[in-house]
Amino acid sequence: MSEEMTQENNIPKVYDPQSFEKKWYKFWEDNKLFHAEVDKSKKPYSMVIPPPNVTGQLHMGHALDNTLQDILIRFRRMQGYNAVWIPGCDHAGIATQAKVEASLREEGTNRYELGREKFLERVWDWKEQYGNRIMSQLRSLGSSCDWDRQRFTMDEGCSAAVREVFVSLYDKGLIYQGTRITNWCPDCNTAISDIEVEHENENGHLWHLRYQVEGEDRYVEIATTRPETMFGDTGVAVHPEDERYKDIVGKTLILPIVNRRIPLFADEYVDKEFGTGAVKVTPAHDPNDFEMGLRHNLEQIKVINNDGTMGEGAGKYNGMDRYECRKTLVKELEELGVLVSVEEHEHAVGHCSRCHSTIEPMVSKQWFVKMESLAKPAMEAVKDGRIKFVPERFSKIYLQWLENIRDWCISRQLWWGHRIPAWYCDECGETSVSRTDLTECPHCHSKHIHQDEDVLDTWFSSGLWPFETMGWPNETEELKHFYPTATLVTGYDIIFFWVARMVMMGLEFGKDIPFHHVFIHGLVRDSQGRKMSKSLGNGIDPVEVIEKYGADTLRFMLITGNTPGNDMRFYWERVEGARNFANKIWNASRYMLMNLEGFDKSFKPSEEDYTLSDKWILSRYARTVRDVTENLDKFELGEAGRMIYEFIWNEFCDWYIELTKARLYDKENVRARNTALYVLSTVLEGTLRLLHPFMPFLTEEIWQKVPHDDALKSIMETSWPEVKAECISDEIEADMTAIMETIKTVRNMRAEVGAAPSKKSELILNFTDESLRAVFTENQSYLDKLASSDPITILPAGADKPENAMAGVVNGVEVFLPLKGLIDVDKETARLTKELEKLDKEISRLAKKLGNEGFLAKAPADVVAGEKEKLAGYEEKKKSVEGRMQDLAKLK
Repeated sequence: MSEEMTQENNIPKVYDPQSFEKKWYKFWEDNKLFHAEVDKSKKPYSMVIPPPNVTGQLHMGHALDNTLQDILIRFRRMQGYNAVWIPGCDHAGIATQAKVEASLREEGTNRYELGREKFLERVWDWKEQYGNRIMSQLRSLGSSCDWDRQRFTMDEGCSAAVREVFVSLYDKGLIYQGTRITNWCPDCNTAISDIEVEHENENGHLWHLRYQVEGEDRYVEIATTRPETMFGDTGVAVHPEDERYKDIVGKTLILPIVNRRIPLFADEYVDKEFGTGAVKVTPAHDPNDFEMGLRHNLEQIKVINNDGTMGEGAGKYNGMDRYECRKTLVKELEELGVLVSVEEHEHAVGHCSRCHSTIEPMVSKQWFVKMESLAKPAMEAVKDGRIKFVPERFSKIYLQWLENIRDWCISRQLWWGHRIPAWYCDECGETSVSRTDLTECPHCHSKHIHQDEDVLDTWFSSGLWPFETMGWPNETEELKHFYPTATLVTGYDIIFFWVARMVMMGLEFGKDIPFHHVFIHGLVRDSQGRKMSKSLGNGIDPVEVIEKYGADTLRFMLITGNTPGNDMRFYWERVEGARNFANKIWNASRYMLMNLEGFDKSFKPSEEDYTLSDKWILSRYARTVRDVTENLDKFELGEAGRMIYEFIWNEFCDWYIELTKARLYDKENVRARNTALYVLSTVLEGTLRLLHPFMPFLTEEIWQKVPHDDALKSIMETSWPEVKAECISDEIEADMTAIMETIKTVRNMRAEVGAAPSKKSELILNFTDESLRAVFTENQSYLDKLASSDPITILPAGADKPENAMAGVVNGVEVFLPLKGLIDVDKETARLTKELEKLDKEISRLAKKLGNEGFLAKAPADVVAGEKEKLAGYEEKKKSVEGRMQDLAKLK
């Protein structure tokens, strides 16, 4: 027995996302609709979330990144893939430790007073209390992650993977301990990675100093932005081809104040065109100087302490803050006659992204990974197409960085993180690296051993993310089925630091690429194009947007107008536009549901039942499904969203719904009414599925009410709309477009003459394209209902065109709107007479003004030109009004 639809299927009058978004997310999660077990009968599609910091909260970058991922995973899930999206978060070594240390300072204590064990207990407590905030915020965005598979970079499985990788690389000779230059943060008191350094342009100075050539009354002038580092100078370098210094290369210079003898040597690194062509070389405090120092066997003298104060090598400045030292030292150099000049100089200065203090390049003993042998396979994977960047241009950036890669400093002077699995023997001095904790030295069996105090760079563990989240180093079913992952979605700002490292680690340990596609997106900037930041105060909290407008609105705003790899600007107007779109869908659905009473869900129209508008919307729907699917396959998510928007707003709502009203309101012709409802519900239900990855909450709320497969409990369980090329008809679309364009032309003509919307007007049509004659003859009702046209006359071929009628031309159709009877001639004549009087006054005034020689002589040329342009405009308008009045006279 067929089921009839009733008013119970209706939805509230007002679209209120807060009334149902949380409800549906809980429903999805409770019913495990995001979870995927390994199903070898299905093709796998897997993604891993770029793990947000455990300390973090949702920002617009996260919102964009996770919206893109959620669209992809929902799309593939509906396509029938064995789709899984693995969530998790990063322990964020520096950031998390900084927050806990700040809390301890408020209590009047510090980590050293607590000791390592108690401090780590506090960090874990903090993580449990605050660490899941961003995970709940991702839920509010609608992210359909498989929460049963949630991982944390410090959980037991990830920790085991990290130790396995460290020991394996060490055993291969790819991890070593060495003394090199690192980015040192004096406030965080640790080496930090390149990605944790933010370079900002600052207005500083360039101090020109002179170093005396030993035994001669001759000086070499150098320029520096950091005079305080001169205490660590162990040489001065010039270019081998610089003629100015050829005669003194190899001689010795005397370092001022310190009176140290340092060599003047030649090195091709030096730019002879910059400054004086001579540069001071401080191997312990500059990465380029460090490399030159190695080439020329220079001593490394560290003169700045880890806390940013001057060290013993600075002599009497020992213990002074580095910037206080700079001020005092410059005065002394000036008094000694060593300071030649000072000039203003803008340069990029590195700052710690966590505490914003100035980074100090500093030599220190650290653990490093040799990158060259790991980088080569990672480059080949992109060159041979196994990994594809979207957009492709980012592959060049990736390859360029790998071609110039340096060894990676992986040790951090922190307590929170994966502790380096290296033990030092106090008896024999040997270093031992082990997969298990050691209690005695493997070399001499002494019990007097201690573990390295440092932890690993957070990026070391997140570099293993694609395979460690699936259980590696164990050979799990998930790893065999879901690895490599399908797509990585991430911002262009971490291509080097994270993407490249995942590729290297994946090829080395996962024995395959970690992902097939790297989908790169840009940044979300403010309306002025500035990067959102706390310092500028221009950040916009996505959670607040969700609370006010709903998650679907935020998601759709972020996705539309967004092209892969490019930054986008946040405008509140676009948020309002997305909200209006949601309202449009809501109201269209409500219209259909209000008319469903008595509709037989089992009804299927015959071919003869379909009107031209039915066939047209079914063709447009099929074309939209095809084009949206193709664009999603190409990662053109913004374009796919735009196409859905255009179809729903401009075609389904603005046209098709209006074209169905006559049939829906005609309760006598049941078959015609049911056909209209069938097409309405079929297209709406399919369009909801098409829109679901973009606006999951709204589509679920409406889908539950519209006719659908009752065996399914959620729109998430439906299949992706089938691409039916056979339903697409260029001919039907062209025919309907001709009618729609004619309706728009008539509407514009009626508006121009001020015809009342309720007043019917005669319409005369003449065809220049005879193939349209039958189409218009059979579908005159569309013109009657939507163009207020009655009667409608279709001229025979070769007939004379009517007089006293407004004319318009549509492709293949000439449109004539007789004016007689359409407007009140006397009233319109009176209005135009008043308008003509105003125009005459303005023309007279301007003519008099432009005839004034004094005005022409004194007024600026652009003002005179502007007045002449106004006069010409008024005169043109007068001619138009006079023409209209002549036409009106013929109607009397």
